[in-house]
Amino acid sequence: MNQLYVLRHGIAVPHGDPDITDDERPLTPKGEKRVKQVARGLRRFKVEVDRIVTSPLPRARRTAEIVADVLELTDYLESAEELRGDASAKSIQQWLKTRTEDRLMIVGHNPSLSDLIGLLIAAGPKAAPFELDKAGIAALSGTPEAPMRLDWLAPARMLRKLDD
Repeated sequence: MNQLYVLRHGIAVPHGDPDITDDERPLTPKGEKRVKQVARGLRRFKVEVDRIVTSPLPRARRTAEIVADVLELTDYLESAEELRGDASAKSIQQWLKTRTEDRLMIVGHNPSLSDLIGLLIAAGPKAAPFELDKAGIAALSGTPEAPMRLDWLAPARMLRKLDD
């Protein structure tokens, strides 16, 4: 792997809705709209990937579907249990070591993803001085076996401004 994009899911129905379990929370209409704007920003930023792998939870899955559609990569989308909301940064790092793609995008949840970035760039979870916002993305280069380099970090609002 030379390039890793770490994307947090978009705005979802809040925790605690009595009609929806945490694992079933979908994106809100506002969340879908903003993810589409972010995806168009990524397209304008010329982000290219060989595969998009997502958590199977609906809010992450829908985020990945929107991004794959906008980037015209729907055939390159897959789901992985390793990216579920309860996954640890260390377990995701171990899973990344098994991936063979040169340019990979993963879509999942916090705190796992922010912790993962800290683990990959500074050799320890919670080492990164930031947290990915909803639909925020980080681009890293290198391999998960060694410290990776953080190439850029983009909050959703910045990418939305790049929307066509």
